[in-house]
Amino acid sequence: MESARSTARDANVPIQGATIERDANASIQGAASKKEADVPIRGVTIERLSPGDGKTFPRKGDKVTIHYVGTLMDGTKFDSSRDRGEAFKTEIGVGKVIKGWDEAVPKLSLGEKAILTTAPDYAYGSRGFPPVIPANATLKFEVELLKIN
Repeated sequence: MESARSTARDANVPIQGATIERDANASIQGAASKKEADVPIRGVTIERLSPGDGKTFPRKGDKVTIHYVGTLMDGTKFDSSRDRGEAFKTEIGVGKVIKGWDEAVPKLSLGEKAILTTAPDYAYGSRGFPPVIPANATLKFEVELLKIN
């Protein structure tokens, strides 16, 4: 899979802002709960909250519309499309968002709601996104895939 490397364009969206520095597979799987509904992917875990249609999945380059709430592991909210009242629109799988989203969103079906737990290297890495996301932070995003454009 391609590396997601671009700079942040807007502090209010989950944009890739760090270079991938190490394999985060072990750390994220160890931190995630081991429920049957959890789906481990390299660097990110998907905990399914409510099902989607089960047949319509975004592909690399598709434009998607997503509601999300981003939190640190201690529960501190750092961003929310829901609070802004406007869903987030982006292309998926092409490096416009953090690598954890590029990896996990294509695994969600239309209408699905899930929690994505991203290892630091699949989020903002050692740089973080000051002042709201500290360096080496594991992040949680509650996401809902609303539309595949």
